[in-house]
Amino acid sequence: MSTAETPAAQAIIKTTYGEITIAFWPEVAPKTVENFKKLASEGFYDGTAFHRIIKGFMIQGGCPNTKQGARGIPGTGGPGWNVKAEFNAKSHVRGVISMARAAHPDSAGSQFFICHGNAAFLDRQYTAFGQLVKGDDVLERIANVPCSASGGEKSSPVERVAVESIRIVPAA
Repeated sequence: MSTAETPAAQAIIKTTYGEITIAFWPEVAPKTVENFKKLASEGFYDGTAFHRIIKGFMIQGGCPNTKQGARGIPGTGGPGWNVKAEFNAKSHVRGVISMARAAHPDSAGSQFFICHGNAAFLDRQYTAFGQLVKGDDVLERIANVPCSASGGEKSSPVERVAVESIRIVPAA
C-alpha cells in the first residue's frame, strides 16, 4: 500500500431496526465514497430516517429533512453540494448501496439507497459505491415496514425508521 492510499473502511449504519455494515468500493466510485465517509464522520446522517421504502426494490435515506423538527419535504434535502456521478459496471443487486439523485446525473449529494432486490435497470445510471456485508436481516425488516401512499407511490413508512448513526470503521 502506498502512502497515498488510505486503509479500507466500512460504514456501520445503526438503525432502530439493527445494524447494517457496508463495505465501500473506492476503486469504482472514489469521490462518492469520500463524500459519504465525510458526511458520516461529521454526523450529518445521525438522526435522519429511511423516508422511502419499496419492498423488493430499495430503502432510501440520507435526507436531512427527515431529522426530527427539520423543515422541508423529506427526500428533497442534501448537504449543500452535489457529487459528480461515477457510473460504473457494478450491478444494482440486493445489498448494493448507491446514490439517490434527481433527474440530472450529477445531482447526488447525501441521499443513498440500499437495494432490497435486483434493480439492474439502474446500472450505469446511478452511482453504486458499496455492498452490504452484514445485516441482511435488518435490510429485510426495514423493507417490510408498512408504507402509505405519498405522491402516488406507496413508499412512505407508516412508522419512523431512524438512522441513529453512521460510523466509519476500519474494514474487518
